[in-house]
Amino acid sequence: QVQLVQSGGGLVEPGGSLRLSCTASDVVLDNWSMAWFRQAPEKGREIVAAISRTGSATYYADSVKGRFAISRDNDKSTLYLQMNSLKPEDTAVYYCALDRTHYSPTYYSTAEQSYDYWGQGTQVTVSA
Repeated sequence: QVQLVQSGGGLVEPGGSLRLSCTASDVVLDNWSMAWFRQAPEKGREIVAAISRTGSATYYADSVKGRFAISRDNDKSTLYLQMNSLKPEDTAVYYCALDRTHYSPTYYSTAEQSYDYWGQGTQVTVSA
């Protein structure tokens, strides 16, 4: 049974930084692309960043480009999201996700429906 366990959320002031982690079990992590999504109150789930199974290709939403960095350590079965220069509009529940559909080393999806396994979510609150 594939499980994704997240950590690293919390409360931070505007301009601050946080790093989210997502550790997978019962899966060979480098076989699959992964992503971070977020959902703000009263909003739908939106893509934040995606990464191919090798880490060679990445995607960032325009709203976070230049501030966030997605990375992975397949030896540790862990996905990361480094969040810098945080803004109040970054406040949301963040979810990591794994896509088992595609195998290309450079492939990733930005579509929620492409992802098959999800972490439990972690709250990120950016407020003075």
